[in-house]
Order: sequence, then structure tokens, then C-alpha cells
Amino acid sequence: MKVALIDYGAGNLSSVANALRELGVEPMIVANADGLEGATHLVLPGVGSFGDCMGQLGERGLIEPIRAWVGAGKPYLGICLGYQILFDSSEESPGVEGLGLVSGTVRRFKDAPELKIPHMGWNSAVPRAAGSGNWAGLGDEPYFYFVHSYFPVPDDPQVVAAETEYGEDVFASAIERPNLLACQFHPEKSQDAGIRLIRNFLGC
Repeated sequence: MKVALIDYGAGNLSSVANALRELGVEPMIVANADGLEGATHLVLPGVGSFGDCMGQLGERGLIEPIRAWVGAGKPYLGICLGYQILFDSSEESPGVEGLGLVSGTVRRFKDAPELKIPHMGWNSAVPRAAGSGNWAGLGDEPYFYFVHSYFPVPDDPQVVAAETEYGEDVFASAIERPNLLACQFHPEKSQDAGIRLIRNFLGC
């Protein structure tokens, strides 16, 4: 197994790399398309804005290789922005195109009294297929760590793997396709539940 960890200049690489090492996996830090050669899995973490992320990936020549990787059904784990950029666009960065690999838009939480934005801290994610696949051993309502003001809204509800409630919104906190797992929360900061989710995805 060779896990490529995408470095686009703003990702939370150290925490994700440490989580992988805890599982006995030494990641390959990749900052351009050539670094993907020989990789078996691709992990794209993310902090920052939708527009900045797409811009940095573009400067590094990684947009088309990532599209090709996911389009070919190769194992992909997207975390936070690595989840959001799979979609067509985001209210955070009007006019900026996402990867367009999953149909839908990234939207901002609705302002409401006593609702803190960003959504920050521990919250549950309710899996649709609890106890199986990527969610094996996590129970019916595992808790993960979130930090975000925006969340994807997939056009196809069939891709939704887990949902989370915050204020008036119940949003897709994770999606799945064959060999693809992408989540709004940070598994690398989510202690045992997050490590278990990553282990399940990698199959290690």
C-alpha cells in the first residue's frame, strides 16, 4: 500500500500524516502530478477556502490528475475541503469551479440566533449503513470533530453516507461511492473513531 497525501500548501498535513503513521502507513507527500506515480490510495485533506484550494491545486497541475484518479474509481479519501471540492461550486467562492466529480453545491449554514458559525467541535454523524463497510465498528452514531461554515449538498441523495444535525440544517457529513469516502469532519482529529474510519477505508 502506498498512500499519497496531497500537499497544496494549506492542508493539515501533519495531523493526517500522524494518523496514517499510527496505522503503520508512511504517507508519500505529493505536491505535483508526478508524485502520484505508484500510489494506491489518495488522501486530500483541507483547511482554508474553496477558491484558494482550487487555485493551489491548479498551480500544481493536480486538478486533472485528481479528476482522473477519482473518475477511474481509485481509492480516494477527502477530508473537509478535500470533500467540498469534489462538488461543482461553493457559495464561499462564487465563480470558482470545483472538480465537478459529484453533482451539487457547497452551501453556508443559515444564520440563526444562538447558532455559532463556524460549526466547531464534536458532533455525531449518523451512518446510513451503520456497522458495515467504512463504518464497521463505529456504532450507530459515532462522534467526530468538525470545523466548518460550509457543507456540500449533493444532488443525488444516494451518495450520502452519513448525516449530521446543526441548527436547522441536517447535512451530508460524509458521502461514499465505490472506493471513495469523503467527509466534512476531521477523522485525524477524532481520536479512536476517526482512526477506525481511516483504517476501514484503507483496509489495513
